[in-house]
Order: sequence, then structure tokens, then C-alpha cells
Amino acid sequence: MNTDSQQEKRTFEKVSTFVSFAFIIINIIYLLVQWKELPGQVPIHFNAKGEADGWGGKGMVWFLPFIAFLLWGVMTALERMPHLYNIPNLTEENKEQLFMNTRAMLNVMKSEIIIFLVYTSWQSVQWSRGNEAGLGYFELPVFLIVVFGTMGVFLYRNYKISRKRV
Repeated sequence: MNTDSQQEKRTFEKVSTFVSFAFIIINIIYLLVQWKELPGQVPIHFNAKGEADGWGGKGMVWFLPFIAFLLWGVMTALERMPHLYNIPNLTEENKEQLFMNTRAMLNVMKSEIIIFLVYTSWQSVQWSRGNEAGLGYFELPVFLIVVFGTMGVFLYRNYKISRKRV
């Protein structure tokens, strides 16, 4: 039998981990293809309207894929270390379910964050080429609603699991 820290990932988690990593690779390939066409200055910051308002050197396009890869690695590693999770009301009876639910939360949030970073990287290339791109005022609220909504759903599930009487 597997120990808690070595539980087999569910198919959804495996697919999600693969897809989020694939997004990073696709982003890198996209940047390599676009590299020669990029101007010397690219947007590195966007205001609340989703408009570029900060510019930096061409090499800055690699910052977001680097951060995405770093976050992917750290969050993937954390999924394998449930003993580090700070979960209230943890008992021997609910430990496995709470660890699996919290691991799934990290996995889903990892994918959401990676998709947002890849989208922002694409947006930066589009703006640098003179093509306004983005959701405007809705960009940041949509991202925050998605991430905090996900967190809320999984924390509520943890609450329900911890209240279950075995």
C-alpha cells in the first residue's frame, strides 16, 4: 500500500500536470518563432485596463516563461509533499482524503496560473508588434475570481471532509 506522500496521482492530475507543462513548452516555441520579429522594446507591465504601460528590452520576453517553469516545478514538487500542508482538523481517518483534495487544489491552481502567465506572455508579444490584445478591464478580475474561486471550492471541500464522521 502507498504511503500518503507517495499516493498515486489521479488521471486528472496527471493530465493537468502534462497540459500545464505543454503550455510552457508551446510558449517557449512561440517566443523562439517570434524572436526575430520582435522590436527592441517589449511591454513588461500592463495597467488595470490591460494596456501596456511599462517597457523593457527584448530579452524580457523570457521572464514569464522562466517564472512559469519555476512555479510549475515548485508546485509539482509540493503536490508530492502532503506532510508540509497545513490542514486544520486533520485526523488519521480523514488524512488521505484531505491530502488528495489539497493536492488536487494545488494542481488545478498550478494550471490556472501557468495559463495566465502564458497568456500574458502572448499578450506582450502582440502588443510589441502593435496589435492590442487582452481582455481590458476584465483581465485581472477574471484571473483573481478564477484562482480564489478554485481555492474556495477546494477549501470548502476540505471543510466538508473534516466534518464527516467516520
